[in-house]
Amino acid sequence: MMKVKQKRVISFILPALLIFGLTTVKAQNLLTLEEAVLIGLENNYNIQLSKNLSEISENNRSLGNAGFLPTLSATATSTERVEDSDFSAGGESRSTIGARNSNRNAALNLDWTLFDGFQMFTSYDRLGVLKEIGDEELRLQMELLVANVTLGYYNIIRINEQLIILENNIDVTEERILIEETKVDLGSGSEYDLLQARSDLNADRAAFLRENNSLTEAKIVLNQLLSRAPGSEFNVSEEIIIDRNLPEEVLYQRIMTENTQLSIARMEMDISNLEIRAIRGERFPEISLTSGYSFNRSENDGGFIRFNESTGFSIGLTARVNLFDGFNVKRRVDNAKIQSKNAEINFENQKLSLESDFFTIFRSYQNSIELVDLEERNLENAEQTVDIALERFRLGSISSLELREAQRTFLQAENRLINAKFDAKVAETELLQLSGELGRVLSDY
Repeated sequence: MMKVKQKRVISFILPALLIFGLTTVKAQNLLTLEEAVLIGLENNYNIQLSKNLSEISENNRSLGNAGFLPTLSATATSTERVEDSDFSAGGESRSTIGARNSNRNAALNLDWTLFDGFQMFTSYDRLGVLKEIGDEELRLQMELLVANVTLGYYNIIRINEQLIILENNIDVTEERILIEETKVDLGSGSEYDLLQARSDLNADRAAFLRENNSLTEAKIVLNQLLSRAPGSEFNVSEEIIIDRNLPEEVLYQRIMTENTQLSIARMEMDISNLEIRAIRGERFPEISLTSGYSFNRSENDGGFIRFNESTGFSIGLTARVNLFDGFNVKRRVDNAKIQSKNAEINFENQKLSLESDFFTIFRSYQNSIELVDLEERNLENAEQTVDIALERFRLGSISSLELREAQRTFLQAENRLINAKFDAKVAETELLQLSGELGRVLSDY
């Protein structure tokens, strides 16, 4: 059954990933976000463990496990004895040596609880809720995986963009060195400025190497989520695309109806109420049916009865009622009611926590969108500034320190823009996860 569900997820997950803003781009060794998520859902070890636990919950939901069905057992014994005996009866003595005594017995026994105060019905309902909780916990693990894979994927895009920025910064510094070398050759430059430019180039290259190491680490993390070898090579798409129009009211309403954690808390309330019903059922009589068929055969060479064989069918009803148990049932019912209240409190607490998280993250999402717009304008200004500064430096109208400051301003503007986009994507993904959007698409997996 799980294999059928695994096939169905492919048709459901692909439309969902469109909300993350990636389109399939054909490139050598390119790993798209859609492919990464599907690989993770198929291979991730936590997902596999959750699938197995969900399957166990599904197997446990059966009429036999709830107590509806009878139990049937078969027994058979065969014994052989050789014995010496010496006895008297009616004034006659008799002795035997090496007398053979054999017994053979076989039986079929059926036990069936016909009525137990509706506990079997409650047990079956409880097993059904536990099965649904298992499904929800699987869905929760899948949501977490999709979110983590998405953020890991976009983190790699973010680092790649920063590497491009750092590489461009190295190009500017190298051009600055060429200009300084030309000035020194012409006698209008300073050896100090040339050495400073070379030191700045080394610093830029060191920053590039550190960021490149961060890229390697980020790819290892994503490969781990996909349960692949750490050194598996791949490329990612080139841009972080943000959904700027997430509807606040719609997402909030979905929290109340589709959030997985809230759904689990709601089911735990159902479990606590069923526990009260199950304990109360112990106050009712229990009626059980017993039935059987037996076969007995004995042979005794040294006894008065040399041979005996009997077969027969038996049936009986047993009724049992608990008249007094030291008020233990009442105590357990009272405790179960308290547990039910705790489940309700946990549900309300979970609801409030999700509401708080939602409004906090949505404000962060809105602020990140505004920051993206602001940093895009700042980047345009910084880009023009560094172009002008480089041209002026060629003409000798500004110092190398002023050019370096323009470089630093441009680098910081690009980094702020990239980080603002990534932060917006993080908030977007968290909102979709909180609102149950991922769970809604994955519900048929």
